[in-house]
Amino acid sequence: MPYHITPAIIINGTLYTLLIFSVATWTLIFFKIWQFTKNSYHNRDFNKAFWDAETLEQAKNLTEEIGGPQARIAQQGFDWMEESQHAGGKRLKYRGDPSELLEHSLLVQMQEEQHKMESGLTMLASIGSTSPFVGLFGTVLGIMHAMHEITASGSTSLDVVAGPIGDALVATAIGIAVAVPAVLAYNFFLRRVKQQRAGLENFVVSFSHIVASSNINGKD
Repeated sequence: MPYHITPAIIINGTLYTLLIFSVATWTLIFFKIWQFTKNSYHNRDFNKAFWDAETLEQAKNLTEEIGGPQARIAQQGFDWMEESQHAGGKRLKYRGDPSELLEHSLLVQMQEEQHKMESGLTMLASIGSTSPFVGLFGTVLGIMHAMHEITASGSTSLDVVAGPIGDALVATAIGIAVAVPAVLAYNFFLRRVKQQRAGLENFVVSFSHIVASSNINGKD
């Protein structure tokens, strides 16, 4: 290790890196809380209003009024039915069993909604897994430099040893402190993704059934 690098530079560099990790973690946490809260609110309202509608035409108007993942999935279904009716089976994407094609279109939109919900979770997982090692890296380099200075000074007194090593160990502690909320948030949001995905899957199945029981072209 270059001896002209002071322990302060090593520790500070590590701490600034961990500070960036911490800011990114809490930014993602607050964003995902807002995102999941908004999705739950819209899905709950749309689901109630959709099934209270008397006709599919009334239900279609709700997609723009309420919004949310379920509304976008429903809108995709209504758009597919309208395009299918106009295409009249002349395009390959509309050839086959209408119910299965409609369900496939809904599932594609559901996957897009899932990708939106999962956005940022990979970063949380990466921060949670790497932060302790970043802190440990700063600690190891700090201790190595401290040992060199102790050897150069020729003194092994507690005052000489404890200060530099104690400063180096701070990096590991902060690395763990950054990792814990990132890991907890990742596990929490991953569970929320699974819960909301289950709700979207149920809506896809129900939507397909209600359309099939009415008319695949969207007519009551």
